[in-house]
Amino acid sequence: MKKAHAVIIPVILAGGSGTRLWPLSRECHPKQLLPLVNDKTMLQNTLLRVQGLKGVAVPIVVCTEEHRFLVAEQVRAIGGAATIIIEPVGRDTAPAVAVAALEAVRQDKEAVLLVLPADHVIGNEGKFAEAVARGVSCAAHGHPVTFGIVPQSPHTGYGYIKNGAELEWEGSPVFAMDCFVEKPSLEKARQYLAEGYLWNSGMFLFPAARFLATLTEFEPVMADCVARAYAARTHDLDFTRLDSAAFSASPANSVDYAVMERAKDTVVVPLDCAWSDVGSWEALWEIGEQDGKGNIFIGNVLAEDVTGSYVHAGDSLVAAIGLSNLIIVETKDALLVASKDRTQEVKTIVKRLQMEKREEVRLHKKVFRPWGSYECVDCGERFQAKRIMVNPGATLSLQRHFHRAEHWVVVKGTAHIINGDQAIILTENQSTYIPLGAKHRLENPGTIPLEIIEIQTGSYLGEDDIERFEDLYGR
Repeated sequence: MKKAHAVIIPVILAGGSGTRLWPLSRECHPKQLLPLVNDKTMLQNTLLRVQGLKGVAVPIVVCTEEHRFLVAEQVRAIGGAATIIIEPVGRDTAPAVAVAALEAVRQDKEAVLLVLPADHVIGNEGKFAEAVARGVSCAAHGHPVTFGIVPQSPHTGYGYIKNGAELEWEGSPVFAMDCFVEKPSLEKARQYLAEGYLWNSGMFLFPAARFLATLTEFEPVMADCVARAYAARTHDLDFTRLDSAAFSASPANSVDYAVMERAKDTVVVPLDCAWSDVGSWEALWEIGEQDGKGNIFIGNVLAEDVTGSYVHAGDSLVAAIGLSNLIIVETKDALLVASKDRTQEVKTIVKRLQMEKREEVRLHKKVFRPWGSYECVDCGERFQAKRIMVNPGATLSLQRHFHRAEHWVVVKGTAHIINGDQAIILTENQSTYIPLGAKHRLENPGTIPLEIIEIQTGSYLGEDDIERFEDLYGR
């Protein structure tokens, strides 16, 4: 017998690198983990959004190995809880959702999944909640649901949904789904707008068991690989790890094509609200609060005779004069200047950076780690200076280096240090020297953040010059 009210398990897809929002979005700190529209990150806003829905269980967040500690910290920072599943490799959205579906069925065989990307902005959360409630009603009768955004313009950066027949559903209109349509040309987008097409939001809702059955029917290899990866899962701290070999063997495909287009009786629930997947700097300008001249200024910006522009100052003063329709984004190690109508091409710059193996595509100057963060403040041919911050109670790995020595100076807090055979306590203005090849470890036993200045000297100063002997974080 079916339950009167199915358990709704949100599935937050938090993979991806957000290349079109470079230089703020980097491979190791992508857009979904950044505060782009308010003081919360995109992931945190998504988690808070689902917390406000009725009948939802603890969400499942699917993310990459590299982002797992950032995800866990951001969940903790808003007082939330989540089941965090680590994807060994990216295989598009269908395998990620399939893993979440297996976890959901384990929790409750009749669970309904609400699948949401972590990086969307939804202006009217009341309308979102109403659309979800309508979708849950459809899913309770066995219908897979896709949410279609009522278009605000003939946008070429979004895919579209072609509706079939209108269905009257408990007093609210829903539609049979005809098909998904790829991102169109401007002429096609105008045609779609006139014909009543909806934007494809990438948000879905369906019974978890039904999703798995459809996947098995149409993508049996993917279903088998994901099932084997999940069956061989292990638990590491607060994370669920999948079997890497099995998951990597899965074909890559999106939820749209692997399941939603093939499932019978798929319905489209329209959602008429301000929405964006924040896929470019222009999109961020469109949804932001503009001044009387159509500008958005963030940070330390001085502007004269500037119109229709987005200027983001990260660490330096940015002064702009006589500009129109530009995007300017400054960080400690990069500056982007682009015409607003060409921001989709930022990914071209990112590809060049990747080909040249430039660090600016992967990391910011400030790099976050599970124990805290570090930031390079100066470097030369045989030296590097870093500012290191260790969270209260956190401990770095027991390690050694083969090509560099290090000198640590405590500038704030208390440090417990293993240096070779010695265990020492250092406080503000005290220091220690760690010779090349010596085993060492840094711990913050205090209640305030520990800050040290680290001076590295040697023939090679790369982050990969490290041998770990013990590590609390499984690296």
